Amino acid sequence: MSDKLFHKKRERNKKDLERKKAKRLSFEKVLIVCEGVKTEPNYFNEIKDYYQLNTAHVVVDGNCGSDPWSVYLHAKMLSRNAKADKDPYDKVFCVFDKDKHTSYQRAITTIVKENNFTAINSVPCFEYWLLLHFVYTSKPFIASGNKSICDKTNEELKIKGRLPDYQKGALGIFEKLISGLETAKINAQRALKDSESNQTDNPSTRVHILVNYLQSLKGKS
Repeated sequence: MSDKLFHKKRERNKKDLERKKAKRLSFEKVLIVCEGVKTEPNYFNEIKDYYQLNTAHVVVDGNCGSDPWSVYLHAKMLSRNAKADKDPYDKVFCVFDKDKHTSYQRAITTIVKENNFTAINSVPCFEYWLLLHFVYTSKPFIASGNKSICDKTNEELKIKGRLPDYQKGALGIFEKLISGLETAKINAQRALKDSESNQTDNPSTRVHILVNYLQSLKGKS
């Protein structure tokens, strides 16, 4: 190859790289890893559809274990692989419940130390976030008899006038609740403040942080 052709090719490659870089900077690549196989992934995929977010730029993955540590490990692996492929995620969100998980605090502590990782945790479970679309409550949820702490949360959610037909893993939850979304965000912020004042995280949720972020991507991805 002549020097002239070589320099032309190098210049063309340089321009291609600059175009790709400019295009890459116009959006953020986001990974959302959820503990649930259906409920949480369905919900965030529905948000993607509703706000018309590019599926190549916002990835939702629920193919991990059901405990917080498994969510973190899976997110870490996917993040590492993307970085190795020179197409890293700008932000990584780990969505999980406290419930009775023994790895909950370990996951929270580790995620805080990870660059660009954010824990989107709910106490006792994701259904508390759904409940906040209808009502504000700071009453702690407590297991009783053969009903788990999340069973008690679901009972509140399924009261008549809320989501009486709610089933975990159901489709269409986001659109059913869209009219109460802004209320839920306000209630979630209030719950976090109250949990700090009451020195207990039961109940609380950070799902609104991720919802706010996804809303901010509309028209950008």
